[in-house]
Amino acid sequence: MASPSRAPEPLAPLLDRLADARANTDALFERIAPAALYDRPIPERHRLIFYLGHLEAFDWNLLGRGAFDLAPENAAFDKLFAFGIDPVGGNLPTDTPSDWPKERAVRRYVAAVREKIDSNLAEAFSGPEPSREVAGGTLVHVAIEHRLMHAETLAYLLHQLPYDRKQADRVRVARPIGVERLTTVQIPEGDATLGTLRHPDGVPGHTADPASPFGWDNEFESSTAHVPAFGIGAYPVTNGEFLEFVRSAGYSDQSLWGDEAWAWKSEKALQYPFLWVEGRDGWNYHGMFEEYPLPLNAPVYVSHAEASAYARWAGRSLPTEAQWHRAAYGTRDATELDYPWGNEPPDRSRGNFDFAAWDPTPVTSHPFGASRFGVHDLLGNGWEWTATPFGPLPGFEPFPFYRGYSADFFDGKHFVMKGGSPRTAACMLRRSFRNWFQPHYPYVYAKFRCVED
Repeated sequence: MASPSRAPEPLAPLLDRLADARANTDALFERIAPAALYDRPIPERHRLIFYLGHLEAFDWNLLGRGAFDLAPENAAFDKLFAFGIDPVGGNLPTDTPSDWPKERAVRRYVAAVREKIDSNLAEAFSGPEPSREVAGGTLVHVAIEHRLMHAETLAYLLHQLPYDRKQADRVRVARPIGVERLTTVQIPEGDATLGTLRHPDGVPGHTADPASPFGWDNEFESSTAHVPAFGIGAYPVTNGEFLEFVRSAGYSDQSLWGDEAWAWKSEKALQYPFLWVEGRDGWNYHGMFEEYPLPLNAPVYVSHAEASAYARWAGRSLPTEAQWHRAAYGTRDATELDYPWGNEPPDRSRGNFDFAAWDPTPVTSHPFGASRFGVHDLLGNGWEWTATPFGPLPGFEPFPFYRGYSADFFDGKHFVMKGGSPRTAACMLRRSFRNWFQPHYPYVYAKFRCVED
């Protein structure tokens, strides 16, 4: 008997979403001063000019060459802009601005690639036998979400540019700085469902969930973990709470840090979080477009190594991926929810996400986003570190058209992150989505909360 199949997704909504994603990243590049396009704001990453070409090179290699078998638009650019970098072990890129093409040539490449991809997508959906991945919308979903991920990457790259090398928003927002005294919520034992089910049509990336029809390869297959009772922070750790760790010389106590984390911290001479600024009149925060007094009731953004050291100092630990899921999506009966607040799709009353803001907001800002157990600020306002190394779920199969997307990082050197940041698109707030980063990477918008048995 043939496997049941899902009807192809309508082309128009997918192309509208792709156009919106392109507009998002185009707007980010417009914020970069022309002289800064060849800057490298983060030593571990490519220069900004790479990202201008990469988004279209990815789409071309996925769709133009991969799905449509078209002749190269610019074979040299297809290769040059194909892959980003994630250096492990301190190996940093050594290229110079002169190693990269001129901006005008890159922009011509971008325009030509978009035109060919759009015309061939329209043809493919109307043709007699489009490939399963194209017809089902999988490859377009991949192109959209890959671009939206880079919209977030570009945001934290821009964060590191000097203020005079980027264009700020005209409207300034008031910066609340009050202290919050936060509490621990007790979570009863129960099951947590990780990942999502494949659709029986067998098309890579197709889920059996009508509300979230697409998933990346690391989101499959669905599995259940039993989670014993535990306590978890009702809110993420704030700047105010982390300030106590800094003042107690937590960065100087080697017993709180693993050997690799201590060596990294010492080499970088870190004494406080990366976005904090020590001034004569107290602590300030290095916001996206301006420096302002440290918001004590906003979540602290730190690396996994710093979060782990704080948790040890507090006599606690970081949650596992399963514990985080249980606190976020569980209920007091056997059911689980699509989102912490229920099954309604995300809107901006629920959290600081979907490009709503450039900087974090107070952790108490979105009470309507709380889970059924009273755990707040789970989606948005910063990804949340877990103690779980990034690895495959049972039944993992790499995408045949992007085999290294997840598998290249199943190395024990990256940790699962959940939730989302202010610059995370709403489509990636689905329960099964998994992010990951190295533990010694301070630039990403990442917060954390602690658990206790």
